[in-house]
Amino acid sequence: MTSIFDSLQITFSGLNLDLMIVLPAIALMGGTVIFLLMAVNALVAVYFERKVSAFMQDRLGPMEVGILGFKGGKRFWGGIGQTLADAIKLLVKEDILPNDADRVLMILAPFIIFTGAFLTFIGLPFAENLVISDFNIGVFYIVAMSSVGVIGIILAGWSSNNKWSLYGAMRAAAQIISYEIPIGLSLLLVVLVAGSLNFGDIVQWQADNRWFIFHSPFSFLAFFIFFISIVAETNRTPFDIPEAESELVAGWMTEYSGFRWALFFLSEYANMLIVSIVASTVFLGGWLSPLQMFNVLPEAWLFLDGPTLGLFWVFLKAIILIFVMMWFRWTFPRLRVDQLMYLCWKVFIPFGLANLFFISLWELLF
Repeated sequence: MTSIFDSLQITFSGLNLDLMIVLPAIALMGGTVIFLLMAVNALVAVYFERKVSAFMQDRLGPMEVGILGFKGGKRFWGGIGQTLADAIKLLVKEDILPNDADRVLMILAPFIIFTGAFLTFIGLPFAENLVISDFNIGVFYIVAMSSVGVIGIILAGWSSNNKWSLYGAMRAAAQIISYEIPIGLSLLLVVLVAGSLNFGDIVQWQADNRWFIFHSPFSFLAFFIFFISIVAETNRTPFDIPEAESELVAGWMTEYSGFRWALFFLSEYANMLIVSIVASTVFLGGWLSPLQMFNVLPEAWLFLDGPTLGLFWVFLKAIILIFVMMWFRWTFPRLRVDQLMYLCWKVFIPFGLANLFFISLWELLF
């Protein structure tokens, strides 16, 4: 697999182009595309989540608020007016900072969280030949960059000079750092079998064998642990302890408003997309079509695969996983803090370590 920069050839003969101008321009274009992807993803995800909740709980707003005078009902555009109105409200709302807050850190915190999510997209594969930078340690890079947001969360809670914000930040830090361990153990199991940290090599292994989720009982368990852990990693219900409205108002985001609060919102949905794409790539075949689920069909029958359709399959699998996350939110009650930490330290981590041992035996025997 090659990155988009590897296939980009710039001929300087006859052109007075300076590398100091060309390379920043290319980086700026790539960054603009990522930002637009994050913005559109947030808008679509909010609308999608409201529709899911409306169908599950018979809510009127997301079903009836139309656009330009048209009521939606159960039609596609029902509720789209509410999403657009919220987006405009966040952009024009007054941005208030408490008098006793640490203004510098409070302003900086949302940008740190946003930057962590933004930079993670650099190593994320969207299709076979569509990745900004094709790291040979792509899995390690994604795990490392996804941890940057914790710094911003702690800064946001502490700088707000609000005890509820600080409680939420400390809960978030403990939760995210804890659940990174079962996530790492699950990914390590994939790396052990595929023999590479590169996403392209992992998908190629699945193309030669089968989707990793079906490789063995231990790989299926690894996917289950990974998926539940990424739900906790993104602070989604039933693991939304740091943002528990009934306890902490809005957790570490309590004192934020306007554009800076919108950055938190943007980053949360961006992280949902990131972890869903990673799960799709590592466990569900990435850009491979369902026809390659078990690698039993002849190559001539694989008409649903290819460079163009690969992007479609990656996003379709990611959207299905995001839908399951939303389904969880409107189905399960919130866990207590002790239950959340018990699940991580006394269930997922021991099972993850045992999984590594048994998958090693499986590879030796089979």
